[in-house]
Amino acid sequence: MPTRHARSDIVPQEPQVTASTALGLVHYLQTRNLLDEDAVESLIGLPLAELAHPDRRLPACTHYRLWQHAENVTGDAAIGLHAGEVVDPDRMGLMGHVFFNCDTLGDAVIQYVRLHRLINESVSLKLEQTADLAILTWDADQPGYYCRQDMDRTLAAVVSRARYFIHPQLDIAWVRVAHPEPDYADEYRRILDCPIRFGQPATALAFSARYLGRPIPHRNPYVHLAMLRQVNSLLARLQTRRHFSRKVRRLISRQMASERIDADSLAQQLHMSRQTLYRRLKKEGMSFQELVEHVRKDKALRYVASDRYALGEIAFLLGFSELSAFSRAFKRWTGESPAQYRARHQ
Repeated sequence: MPTRHARSDIVPQEPQVTASTALGLVHYLQTRNLLDEDAVESLIGLPLAELAHPDRRLPACTHYRLWQHAENVTGDAAIGLHAGEVVDPDRMGLMGHVFFNCDTLGDAVIQYVRLHRLINESVSLKLEQTADLAILTWDADQPGYYCRQDMDRTLAAVVSRARYFIHPQLDIAWVRVAHPEPDYADEYRRILDCPIRFGQPATALAFSARYLGRPIPHRNPYVHLAMLRQVNSLLARLQTRRHFSRKVRRLISRQMASERIDADSLAQQLHMSRQTLYRRLKKEGMSFQELVEHVRKDKALRYVASDRYALGEIAFLLGFSELSAFSRAFKRWTGESPAQYRARHQ
């Protein structure tokens, strides 16, 4: 049995996922007569009935172990794609009702990005727009939080649901996948029906920006409002839980160009010791260095994509001693040089 701690406030808060994602996978196994309820309940540490509760969340690593279990029992390496391509409107969760009752696809995408941390706290999602394309990029916060099956499911579900609810011929311009090309690569081409590149710095999906203004058929504004209220309540509780790391992130962002970032100086501004700073960040599933790296990477991507600053200025603003050090870090983050990335986003 799991050990119960007398003081829950000292337990590090691992990134979590909404239990409805696990519930969908459980249902997929059940419909194929491959669900071993005892094994799954032992793996997730909960009765299966608990997964239906809208407030229930699971540690991300537990959810990823469930994916590996599902692949093992089905013998299907492409289970993520196959589970994701199943569209069942009667089993659409709270998030799905919010997204597909929006006025336009653009509104739905904005809500998807805004609410993504409710779905999965271990993966960040951002939206970029060029003159012609809208690009969604999923990036695991740490390498250990990247799950091939879950990312496959995400790609297949986004595309399959958009084609079901919006237009069956909705075109995807391209997809980039962070993991190496698997033996089942032809399944991506069958389901996504677009050019695909594997082994990329992050997983991304691009579609024509003109789709953003497309109305969503059969939307129900009353359902949308009711579901949105419920989702916003869940989001508010989650954001309260992550309050401290967001505060530290803002301090890091403000100080990045003006002085050297170190834990001691930030701890002093927060009126605490460095050890307390580390401990409180750990409770929210973060380390100080990871937070600095995330801020630096996010700023780098924004600055380089625009033409407001020269590359040497960006290196200075992000606290690098020289352009070559910045260029090496940027290539590690994206797989491209800053100049290549800027050229692609102009």
